[in-house]
Amino acid sequence: MANAAVFFDRDGTLIEDPGYLSHPDQVKLLDGAAEVLKEVGLLGYKTVVVSNQSAVARGIVSEEMLERIHQRLRELLAIKGASLDGIYYCPYHPDGVIPNYRRDSDWRKPEPGMLLAAAEEMDLDLKQSWMVGDSGRDVEAGRRAGCRTILLRSGPADPDVSDDGRPDHVAVNLREAANMIKNFDPSSREEPFQAVASEADMASEHDYKVTPLEAEQLRIEPPQVEDADALDEQAEPDRETTALLVDILEQLKRMQKAEMFGEFSIMRLLAGIVQVFVLFCLLMAIWFLMSPDRQTTSIFLSLGFGTVLQLMALTFYIMQGRQ
Repeated sequence: MANAAVFFDRDGTLIEDPGYLSHPDQVKLLDGAAEVLKEVGLLGYKTVVVSNQSAVARGIVSEEMLERIHQRLRELLAIKGASLDGIYYCPYHPDGVIPNYRRDSDWRKPEPGMLLAAAEEMDLDLKQSWMVGDSGRDVEAGRRAGCRTILLRSGPADPDVSDDGRPDHVAVNLREAANMIKNFDPSSREEPFQAVASEADMASEHDYKVTPLEAEQLRIEPPQVEDADALDEQAEPDRETTALLVDILEQLKRMQKAEMFGEFSIMRLLAGIVQVFVLFCLLMAIWFLMSPDRQTTSIFLSLGFGTVLQLMALTFYIMQGRQ
């Protein structure tokens, strides 16, 4: 009988996403990641990572270093009593700078190649499996493979997502995703997944004792009726601010990747050179304007050349963007 699996994206799902990981020391587990892996494992699911790793094609990290990064991930999980049944990654990218990796691949999400390969090698039933990730390409890969899908999202939905990129479920974090999987499983008879491990589990993993809170410590005095409206008014701006900050952070990450690891092109070089001449024309116009003679014709001529050159620079940038 085929097994079921839960496929996880790596960066931004199980571990923090600082951009492109290039060293094992950068690996940091997200809150609750190890506990979730243990939980779905107890439900009988195989746990498999499927990750796009274009950093290999871009020359940022080698496959040997990537293996060390994944070994560090396994070590951090083992410390907390969790493990992975498989790690699959795609090192290819059509815009890569390393010739051997400069190509497209059906393993690269949103293509389902990694999930299909894992299903064949590990004897998995994809229709009974799940894909959990923090981007539309994770969801699309899962749907194309025939899995149920969960998108991790704390901000607003993207209205331009294709039908293949629309998830079956949306969760704010891994803990909620684990509860969705657990509640969907008809054979599950256990209590809903909790964010905090039991005292026995904690004692087995650490050399210290966890003291449970007394009932009196857990009591929370309800707010007074007259202050309820004021609390609601304060909470609403906080939620909006949090959502806005999350969106800004994600946009900055995308911009950082694009700027830090954008590839060299002749169009970008030409645009940069032309931009230097634009600055020169502007300086000449200012110099003519400040001179005692104040040659009007020369001023307009410099500004005219500057305008034409600026249009050329913009054209080169646009052509680069369409490549």
